[in-house]
Amino acid sequence: MKEGVDTVGTDADTVGLDTPPGLAVDRLLDDPQTRIIVCCGAGGVGKTTTAAALGVRAAGRGRKAVVLTIDPARRLAQSMGIDSLDNTPRRVAGVGADGGELHAMMLDMKRTFDEIVEAHADAERARAILANPFYQSLSAGFAGTQEYMAMEKLGQLRARDDWDLIVVDTPPSRSALDFLDAPKRLGSFLDGKFIRVLMAPAKVGGRAGMKFLNVGMSMMTGTLSKLMGASLLKDVQTFVAAMDTMFGGFRTRADATFRLLQAPGTAFLVVAAPEADALREAAYFVERLAAESMPLAGLVLNRVHGSGADQLSAERALAAAENLEEGGIVDQESGKAGLRDADSDTDDTTEVDAITAGLLRLHAERMQVIAREKRTRDRFTSLHPEVAVAEVAALPGDVHDLAGLRAIGERLAAGVPAGA
Repeated sequence: MKEGVDTVGTDADTVGLDTPPGLAVDRLLDDPQTRIIVCCGAGGVGKTTTAAALGVRAAGRGRKAVVLTIDPARRLAQSMGIDSLDNTPRRVAGVGADGGELHAMMLDMKRTFDEIVEAHADAERARAILANPFYQSLSAGFAGTQEYMAMEKLGQLRARDDWDLIVVDTPPSRSALDFLDAPKRLGSFLDGKFIRVLMAPAKVGGRAGMKFLNVGMSMMTGTLSKLMGASLLKDVQTFVAAMDTMFGGFRTRADATFRLLQAPGTAFLVVAAPEADALREAAYFVERLAAESMPLAGLVLNRVHGSGADQLSAERALAAAENLEEGGIVDQESGKAGLRDADSDTDDTTEVDAITAGLLRLHAERMQVIAREKRTRDRFTSLHPEVAVAEVAALPGDVHDLAGLRAIGERLAAGVPAGA
């Protein structure tokens, strides 16, 4: 392998005038300096399957890997033959070679938040926080909490150093950018002016403080009570008072994990389908990663269609179908039905022609899909010619087992073109 960071994870020999550099997946997986791979992209493009396939292949090549998924559909557990996944990494049986192992886990957002509270607060304060109604709502579904907890769990896994490779399947967010934005958003909320205002009653003391509270705070809390309800406001203030000493820790850990994502040893894989919306989202993410100085390994283009008969164009296939169909119409002259029925050869020929014409039209549709996907991919690569690409052919069905994950890993590593 040539020296220099520009060659890591790519194969420069595959570059052509109209072809993006190939993504060298095995080189990425085999590099001991690669400690974290983050699979990101829009929803529904195959991030979970890609992350699982990478974990299976890495373990088969001697890496001790763990896959962290945030996919609520639980497909990862099913495909790995595990009854269920939870917040604890579980060993996947039958995977690994040369000392390699694979563990898998599914993020439990609330349990991760609870663990943070239990680890950074004394027992009495932890109990008060965990029982607080506002905390229970925040930890179960506050906007951005899932993404933030995914970052927290990533930081925990990396700190334990039990695995030499962590593969992260990012949350199925409305936007692929939420994974990077959420820690800052939640950190800003927990450390923001609103929270600090709610903390003021606990921080102000003495007669001067009471006078201030009686005038300014009573006006503010009266307004907030109308907006939030007196009961909710009390729950929030109680939560804030209990969490006061932990707010700085949230921001500190978020910042530390953010720096971890920027550091050497982390590689981002943007996963997309060959569709305009998915590749548009991928382009935004590529630009955002560059702006944040985060290392991009390449693009995984999933579900790419191909054909083993691509030398027959859509136009020629349609023309041939029309010729066959027109010939069939000529054979069916008025008043000849009885004679035609008596002639089995004519009937057989007509039926074969009809089937052949239908197949030709199906092939034409397939070639049109291939052409459309190529135009969409070329639009992306023209904007980002430096991004290495691995294409994975569309499969006839979903991946449900380890054999399917291994097949995906092989195609990823070999850069198998669609239809091969």
